[in-house]
Amino acid sequence: MSPPTPWQAPTPWQALTRARYPRTVWPWRSAGYLATGVLTGALALLVLLLLVLFSFVLVGLPLLLLAGVALGGIERRRLRLVDLDPAADPHRVPDAPGLAAWLRVRVREQATWRELAYAVLHATVLWPLDLIVLAVALGLPAALIGAPLQLAVDGEEAKVVKAYLVTSYPQAFAAALLGCVLLVALLYPLGALAGARAALGRALLAPRDAELRERIGEVTASRARLVDAFEAERRRIERDLHDGAQQRLVALTMTLGLARLDAPPGPLADLLAEAHAEAGRVLTELRELIHGIHPQVLADYGLGAALSDAADRSAVPVDTDVDLPRLPTAVESAGYFAVCEALANIGKHSGATQARVTARYGDGRLRVGVEDDGRGGADPARGSGLTGLADRLAVLDGTLTIMSPPGGPTVLGVEIPCRPPSEPSVSSSPRTASSSARA
Repeated sequence: MSPPTPWQAPTPWQALTRARYPRTVWPWRSAGYLATGVLTGALALLVLLLLVLFSFVLVGLPLLLLAGVALGGIERRRLRLVDLDPAADPHRVPDAPGLAAWLRVRVREQATWRELAYAVLHATVLWPLDLIVLAVALGLPAALIGAPLQLAVDGEEAKVVKAYLVTSYPQAFAAALLGCVLLVALLYPLGALAGARAALGRALLAPRDAELRERIGEVTASRARLVDAFEAERRRIERDLHDGAQQRLVALTMTLGLARLDAPPGPLADLLAEAHAEAGRVLTELRELIHGIHPQVLADYGLGAALSDAADRSAVPVDTDVDLPRLPTAVESAGYFAVCEALANIGKHSGATQARVTARYGDGRLRVGVEDDGRGGADPARGSGLTGLADRLAVLDGTLTIMSPPGGPTVLGVEIPCRPPSEPSVSSSPRTASSSARA
């Protein structure tokens, strides 16, 4: 939305503070909001009386809820007269079609009962208040402004607003001038009341905290879907490389080896030997790449075995204390790559001679710790990969904590909330799991 211009503010509350307020559209939008409130309030009162008087309880309550929902939708649209920020619909979409499913969802929602409360309040209190304010803020000045016309119609004298007797045109024009001044002065309380009414309507019919919770829920669900899709794509790439490119490289290496055996000594044999060795190195790099994308041990045996395997491949000796059940795929993947990143940093930057990995599941959370006896001073801002690791964990509502004072030791902690596992424990003995993964 573009910033407000000096002659138009986004809400009556902001417009009230400006000198040009009486010359803007906001006083008349406020009057229109209150006037339409009188109409909807009177109609709501009529409907409420009819439902209470002529409906049975079991029939009347659903009809009352339906009337409240309908009025809530009308009022949210009517808010646009004085509030340019659209009021979002707080209702959820039913999971199944049909009136019964719709009623079940609506009865369980707080928004439905807030709308019913607003309907009762609007029908009994708010619209009479709107009518009184309109009568005072617009009706009284209009009657004074019309004093000359009333005198011309009535003849020698006219009684303005049933209290002020006007017998001459100078008195009539003085009353009209007073009406003009009073109109400008009363536009301010008119706008203030309209803004207060709109704020009350938004608080009951479209509370911003409900909108925020709904958006947060949508973002959380979409993040979870993205994580699942990302992990599925990683597994697909790993499978394609394993079953496609790796098998072709194995076949190429075998062919080059056979050709090398059949070739007579000489330049051709040397070239074949070099090509055979290069194909072997490419195959080794491809296997390491596949393992880094999504190790098979993680998919087959779970996080416990994968952490033990990562510890065995670390450049620094690592002790492991891992006792984990099977966890959701995205959680296992995030925990595994967090440990791999930590061990890689230990090997490259810490100067440590020993490291330790611990992992437990309890109270609905996976907790992983990595500790080393290195020089410390780890700083995520220096591009060690820890910032990206924290972002990866944040997708799962996980947290990364680092304690690394100068001189060490460095302790990295990972905590990821996840649902309770439904499968039995896999890796109560990390070394056994690692051995079985290699087998």
